Amino acid sequence: MKRIYFIIATSLLLTGAFTPRLNAQEWSTGLDIYSSYVWRGTKFGSGPAFQPSVEFSIGGLAIGAWGSYNASVEEAAEADLYASYELALGENASISFTVTDYYFPGPGSDWLTGDPHYIEPMIGFGAGGFSLLGAYMMNGGEGDIYLEAGYAAGPVNLFIGGGDGAYTVDGEFSLCNIGIGTSKELKITDTFSLPVSGAAILNPSSEQFHIVAGISF
Repeated sequence: MKRIYFIIATSLLLTGAFTPRLNAQEWSTGLDIYSSYVWRGTKFGSGPAFQPSVEFSIGGLAIGAWGSYNASVEEAAEADLYASYELALGENASISFTVTDYYFPGPGSDWLTGDPHYIEPMIGFGAGGFSLLGAYMMNGGEGDIYLEAGYAAGPVNLFIGGGDGAYTVDGEFSLCNIGIGTSKELKITDTFSLPVSGAAILNPSSEQFHIVAGISF
């Protein structure tokens, strides 16, 4: 885990370079419950997925932890650490840099050994409703590339993504994540509501189609 500590320290230095005074500090925690866990076009585990998160942010820097645990015998457990920095490029544009340490606490795994860890640097760009991202999952001596473009118009989000390696059936680069998502506020009382979101997702590589819906706390 020395790599992630180095990444966090580097992010702190970058933050000091870009933003001399950072006054807004915030701790946040949340829980998303989804009908199933689908990530970049691939479904993991079975049954509903409970996805907790904890994050500390200061200025454009965010450091946090995120996990996913399925409510079934096929748990597909995941517990990630990440550090990201977002830099504003104008009124409606920004660029972000994120490094994530993916960890899968399955039977026989050991968080300290580093064996079940995968490190992924990612860069994202957003302007208005358009977004682009590129990620490189480091997997031993090799790596898997993932690219995605999206467009958000109000509560509707369109996205298309492709990758190689573990993202596709044959390992060659191809489309693996095409979908449309939407969200709304579910009113509980006059003063309390819950965000509800859903998406229809097609994976051309595996020829799988998924529909997911979730609620956030």
